[in-house]
Amino acid sequence: MMMRKAVSLRGGLLIFALLVAGLIPAPGVAAESVDAPPPHHRAVRAIGDKALPVGAGTRLGALRLYASQSLDAPDPAVRRAIVLVHGRLRNADVYFRSAETARAAAGEQAAGALLVAPQFLADPDADLAGGLPPDALRWTPEGWMGGEAATAPAPISSFEALDALVARLADRRLFPNLAEIVVAGHSGGGQVVQRYAATSQEADALAKDRAPGGAVVRFVVANPSSYLYFSPERPMAGGGFAALDLATCPRADRWKYGLADRPPYAAGRSGAEIEAAYLSRDLTMLLGAEDRNPNHPALDKSCAAEAQGPNRMERGLAYARYLAARHGAAFRHVVRVVPGVGHDGDGMFTSPCGVEALFASEPCPAAP
Repeated sequence: MMMRKAVSLRGGLLIFALLVAGLIPAPGVAAESVDAPPPHHRAVRAIGDKALPVGAGTRLGALRLYASQSLDAPDPAVRRAIVLVHGRLRNADVYFRSAETARAAAGEQAAGALLVAPQFLADPDADLAGGLPPDALRWTPEGWMGGEAATAPAPISSFEALDALVARLADRRLFPNLAEIVVAGHSGGGQVVQRYAATSQEADALAKDRAPGGAVVRFVVANPSSYLYFSPERPMAGGGFAALDLATCPRADRWKYGLADRPPYAAGRSGAEIEAAYLSRDLTMLLGAEDRNPNHPALDKSCAAEAQGPNRMERGLAYARYLAARHGAAFRHVVRVVPGVGHDGDGMFTSPCGVEALFASEPCPAAP
């Protein structure tokens, strides 16, 4: 009798330990297959209700998006455009609602603001009921974040798609009084915007050929998992920077972490030209003060990303120090630490710091 009780107790303790470890499901909780794809490899729940043609001739596709008004009808009342890029889940509808909330918080400063949330669809989205429109551009689940070419219907870079969107917004026949285009992104979208800021052909063209009263482009980079470095140096644990041992992590100096093996969109200029372009941008970095989890499920934990720091907050601060060390007073990007916010796109962009970054509203409180 005592033997059976001991076995029963040991069995109960084993089951409890497995429940705590998450190795078996709790009663009433359906177990997810160990073969289930990660969230960003699953189909989105909604696709943008508007489309922007990208490319020409046989090399043509359409970028799906949400927008607060038509991008085809002239409107002289538009003075600012906010382009908000989603994270790796491609949930542009959620980011569009965040843009609307931020616009409301900005008050009068947001008068005449046009909101756009582009959607970089991926191959898994073809599994949506009814499928995707045949002209809808889609990428691999990771490729769009680095400016790679779409897998269908034409090999168009996600950066080229952003160029087409910026060009449409800057068209003075449509928006003659638009003075500013803000391209912002969080998490995976922050990765897109950070690399796009360094390589944007349309931003270069607008800066070079800007007509009186024409639009300028600003960039807002929020909580990306990694950054584009312009040299082999990476932050050291004790402070300062040192060259990587590329033999142990060769990918750390390759695109999208470094300049080697750049995609075709970014291959036409030297690394020095790309770095100079990035330095010249009007750019704000937003870092969530609580985005410090080194085991966050969406954090890039590759050796190339780990070489930049243990978590998103530390990676962002280290990157700002890196640029300041390389360029001194020429580094004029704004760095804002958002108090009380972790890895949360809505929390970042609807915070006082986020609203300031998007709409040039009242300055947010200084970081503690």
